Amino acid sequence: MAELGATRLLTVFGLGFGDCGKGRFVDALAARLGGYTVVRYNGGGQAGHTVMLDDGRFHIFAQFAAASFEPRVHTVLAAPFVLHPGGLLHEAAALAAKGCPPLFERLLIDAACRVTTPWLQAAGRWREQQRGAAAHGSCGVGFGATVELSITHPDAGLHYGELVDSAGTLGKLQRQRELLHAEFSGDERFATELAPLLSPDLPQRWLRQVRELVALSPPASRERIARQLQHGRVIFEGAQGMLLDEHYGFHPHTTWSSTGPQAAAAVARHYGLDEPHAHYGALRSYHTRHGAGPFPTHDAALDLLSEPHNADDGWQGPFRRGHFDAVLLRYALACAGPIDGLLLSHVDALARAPIQWCDAYRVDGQRRQRLAPPTTPDEQEALTRLLSAAKPEYTQQIRTRDHVLQLLAEATGLPVLASSDGPARSAICWDTSQEQS
Repeated sequence: MAELGATRLLTVFGLGFGDCGKGRFVDALAARLGGYTVVRYNGGGQAGHTVMLDDGRFHIFAQFAAASFEPRVHTVLAAPFVLHPGGLLHEAAALAAKGCPPLFERLLIDAACRVTTPWLQAAGRWREQQRGAAAHGSCGVGFGATVELSITHPDAGLHYGELVDSAGTLGKLQRQRELLHAEFSGDERFATELAPLLSPDLPQRWLRQVRELVALSPPASRERIARQLQHGRVIFEGAQGMLLDEHYGFHPHTTWSSTGPQAAAAVARHYGLDEPHAHYGALRSYHTRHGAGPFPTHDAALDLLSEPHNADDGWQGPFRRGHFDAVLLRYALACAGPIDGLLLSHVDALARAPIQWCDAYRVDGQRRQRLAPPTTPDEQEALTRLLSAAKPEYTQQIRTRDHVLQLLAEATGLPVLASSDGPARSAICWDTSQEQS
């Protein structure tokens, strides 16, 4: 188990359904340990990593590294990251208005990154609308539709490096328009929105905007990114969490992405990094879930815990809160494999709500403390059914930071390297005994 700071490479990933505090810990670790490059190794523009500085500035990071307020920190968007070009330009402008140091000179985008377009964003949203009560939990920014297209119609999928070829890009955009028309033209619910997406001048207008980004950040080769990652400390910033993972989440309420340490390590190897790599799992003092899917410890009484940056009216649907679920934590750790420690956020909630510790479920009259990681999609669906029927068994109320640290140590055998009781950097309490001297 590596001490904090003992390795040049480290990963911060989520152990829940997302919203685990990954952004605040990436930012704080970069400031504390001298981070030089942050690699976004999975997900895409659907991420929302909130960072608040001690001077009051805050930003919800989607595609730039959550440590971007630090002037020395570079961002690498590494394949298989899914790029949302318009969103990235918008985010850069928003960060500049907040006094963030210049970003594009600190950004490398792998030429192999897949690219979301307006047609794919529309497809993802409309499919979710068609599901009705069986919604999967889409964020509405086209991430899943982009990945799905790369599998079902690879001839129509765009990669960042291809955007330098205008004719080739326009050909693929035309193909995406045809596919969107074929899928939705018979459904009157989407007639109003479909018409402008089929406008003959929209591909050219979109390409002009995207070429602005390409000029600011030309597609980077694998070799160029590998050179960047040879210098200084590298932090791999995960998106979403293990409980939404494409292989370990509860189907169909999953992301089209591998979220955990194995994915980060695979990206590191892709760029030629063959050295020790520490992995740290982020989690809250209580569980949350934004959007559809099973959530055994959900308790509407915990809605008193305010969540200013997670609204109920977006594409994902309601933001739900629940008691701490040790069964799901054990499951997430089993799926993640060996890791080096935990990062605990939202400790202040313990003083504001009666948060219980769920140590087991009752399912069909049996007590279950552990769930086996699935090996097939059918097993993922079986876990979804099991969780939907599970009744949480609470053993005690979590009262203080020391209490939750004790419970986590007993449940996981892992050290909590840092815990936060507020959104700002200064609200993070570090366990200095776990740091390299």
